Amino acid sequence: MSVPAFGGASIDGGLYTWITGLAQHTPHTLNTVISYWTDYGLVLFAALMVLGWWRARRSGAGAGAMAMVLAVPVVVVVAYLANDVIKSFFDEQRPCQTLHTVTVEACPGLGDWSFPSNHSAIAAAAAVALVLCGSGLGRIAVPAALLMAASRIWVGAHYPHDVLVGLLVGVVVGWPLTLLARRAAPAVERARATRLRPLVASR
Repeated sequence: MSVPAFGGASIDGGLYTWITGLAQHTPHTLNTVISYWTDYGLVLFAALMVLGWWRARRSGAGAGAMAMVLAVPVVVVVAYLANDVIKSFFDEQRPCQTLHTVTVEACPGLGDWSFPSNHSAIAAAAAVALVLCGSGLGRIAVPAALLMAASRIWVGAHYPHDVLVGLLVGVVVGWPLTLLARRAAPAVERARATRLRPLVASR
């Protein structure tokens, strides 16, 4: 049974309208850039995952480290699914539907629930996983995740609490799962002696 998500607008509707109002007085070019980022920015995280795997493979990373790197996409998918399950328990309409504000992007339709933000959860899970992998790519992924979350408010798709909880879900799911992936090190070692070797070692 669905329940209302914390009253939505009563929590931070004022902050949301202030931010979307600010967006309306921002140059169109900047809003276009932000709009492209919020729509396609998740591709950056996919690219960072591939780069992290490539670096680990080329550097001859240990089996535990390689297991963590290979697990990053799985961690992200699990975080998304967990966030979507949480979303299914709440009937929080998009703020642009509830508050009828003018937004940078078209307002999602009724029934496209707002809480929590899937984009934020995905970005946060990818960022924390990349940080734990120790490839240095976390220095790009963490600010990118924060910018993704902020952009969701800026374009009018989410309340601030939607993105904050989405970030939290990504971290809470991503952190332990990435560390748990080290237990797959024996499987990586076995793979190095099979036809899968090119996946886990460069030579």
